[in-house]
Amino acid sequence: GEPLPVESRPFASYGSALHVALPRPLSAGQLLTLEIDYEAGEGPGVCWLTPEQTAGKQKPYMYTQGQAVLNRSFFPGFDTPSVKCTYSATVQVPEGFTAVMSATSWEKQDNNTFVFKMSQPIPSYLIALAVGDIVSAEVGPRSSVWAEPCLIEAAKKEYDGVIEEFLAVGEKLFGPYVWGRYDILFMPPSFPFGGMENPCLTFVTPCLLAGDRSLVDVIIHEISHSWFGNLVTNATWGEFWLNEGFTMYAQRRISTEVYGLAYTCLEAATGRALLRQHMDNTGEDHPLNKLRVIIEPGLWGVNPDDTYNETPYEKGYCFVSYLAHLVGEQSKFDAFLQAYVNRFKFQSITADDALGFFLEYFPELKEKGVDSIPGFEFDRWLNAPGWPPFLPDLSPGEQLMKPADELAELWAADGLNMEAIEAVDITVWRTYQLVYFLDQVLQKSPLPEGNVERLSKMYPKISKAQNAELRLRWCQIVLKNNLEAEYSKVKDFLHSQGKQKYTLPLYRAMWAGSESARALAMETFSATAPQLHVNVQNYVKKILGLEVVE
Repeated sequence: GEPLPVESRPFASYGSALHVALPRPLSAGQLLTLEIDYEAGEGPGVCWLTPEQTAGKQKPYMYTQGQAVLNRSFFPGFDTPSVKCTYSATVQVPEGFTAVMSATSWEKQDNNTFVFKMSQPIPSYLIALAVGDIVSAEVGPRSSVWAEPCLIEAAKKEYDGVIEEFLAVGEKLFGPYVWGRYDILFMPPSFPFGGMENPCLTFVTPCLLAGDRSLVDVIIHEISHSWFGNLVTNATWGEFWLNEGFTMYAQRRISTEVYGLAYTCLEAATGRALLRQHMDNTGEDHPLNKLRVIIEPGLWGVNPDDTYNETPYEKGYCFVSYLAHLVGEQSKFDAFLQAYVNRFKFQSITADDALGFFLEYFPELKEKGVDSIPGFEFDRWLNAPGWPPFLPDLSPGEQLMKPADELAELWAADGLNMEAIEAVDITVWRTYQLVYFLDQVLQKSPLPEGNVERLSKMYPKISKAQNAELRLRWCQIVLKNNLEAEYSKVKDFLHSQGKQKYTLPLYRAMWAGSESARALAMETFSATAPQLHVNVQNYVKKILGLEVVE
């Protein structure tokens, strides 16, 4: 090979561009081998954890997180979701460590070297590596769980047999699962996300190990990405709803098949509440509350990572539900989703591609002009900020919501009607019914003097919960009611994990609260900052008005 001149040029606040001068002009379709010698590891896409930041506390750990634009700090490449490629990697790690990657095949060779190959084309953000003291256990015919040794038993118990059921329903609904294996890696507690759908090997938060299989819906979400996101991908981060809106819809289709409509509607209602909360926080007409977000590259452009919020998920879900509503018959819309996946698999597409195909697939709807029904125009869905013009009917969940609504009313009353309260047995409620109840209590907070203390004593299932979704909401209730006696629970929860979706709302609540709540925020952050992902550290600093070092 001949050496080539290269230079690094400014590109954006989130990375620079590597320019390579080729020796002679090339024509389209010509194959080129380019070898780049580089060193990486300092950037935000590569996370190095000390032993204290792991579950086992014995050995260090490293992992990469590519989405949205962080893999450019892990390897040089075309770091855009519009380009897909296969990859291979040879990874040598020290004795006593294991490497895993998002690859269709891998083998261990001498010298603790692991060789990986991904045979399907994927966008750069889905290339992922983790190295640590990790072991695996089988939980299905094409699935294993990976975790630190101290977590592997819990992981196996929680997921044994369930993954295959979800995969089988997904295949029935959306067509073949093309990635071979579906494994799960339980990350150290500081992992900032619920899950990251790296193909063949989803990375998930250890918060999912609730001990009672109550949080498996997160896995259904990540499994759904095997079709929507990983197989059919948004060509730009400005149309992230194509990944997430379709995935939320797919997740809830699988959930309906497995758990029934009532429970799925209840889960969707908690999602709608999160969207409401988000839009109340930002104001409805905030530009991020559009499905099509303008992300200008360049030094002053918006960093795609900072556009992450509930809108592409829940408003995107409403738009896909609206398309299903236009079709009218569930089986016809299911057939469309299969055709959509088949038409665009291994490609990156825009919203115009997706909606164009929808109208082409249903010519009778195109004829009727469904893309321009006043108030529901596709253009308005994509480009107008604010609350979704159409909300899917969640009334089948009311049999589960109504008792929760009524119980929350009772707890918000001035004089507590203990007889009515004691008549309700919440020990039989499933997680999302409890979550829904707590969301209502939070909305009604602060409660009359003394009520939260009584509630806490009455329901240890809630106030002493180990389930992260319940812990988050109980902590929010403690802060909204300024229940200083239980501040320790907020502190413990923030010490136990670093998931962005749990961490930021609690810091916002502390910062909006009393002097003592603000003091708690500062004290907790100074103790836990080193164990948080750098992005999460910076978001918390912004909330607390601290200096952010770029």
